[in-house]
Amino acid sequence: MAENREYMVRQEDMGNIQIAEEVVANLATATAMEVDGVGGLLSGNIPDAKGSKKMTAKGVRVDMEGDALVINLFLMIRYGCEIADVARKVQQSVFSTLEGTTGFKIDSVNVHVGGISFN
Repeated sequence: MAENREYMVRQEDMGNIQIAEEVVANLATATAMEVDGVGGLLSGNIPDAKGSKKMTAKGVRVDMEGDALVINLFLMIRYGCEIADVARKVQQSVFSTLEGTTGFKIDSVNVHVGGISFN
């Protein structure tokens, strides 16, 4: 396994399951970008109230809280789209994709809209 990677770890009867944060973030990114109305993800380190953990991938931060994942997505919404509707669809899509793909419990998918895309 690579040295500089952070892993989400879940204890199972037969051993541990480890999935790199980067894998979870990439799944969340790909899923969010498929939602109509998403104009892109924000780049750079955008701290939240919890502090300074940097993003795993462009526009995504993944945290493990207890035995569940917390996903923070930092998005741009396309001009003319209803922000709350797009954000809700992103939450639902990312939640179901990550839970089904990783098998980990998803505590929350937080969508932070930080801009409007005019493309």
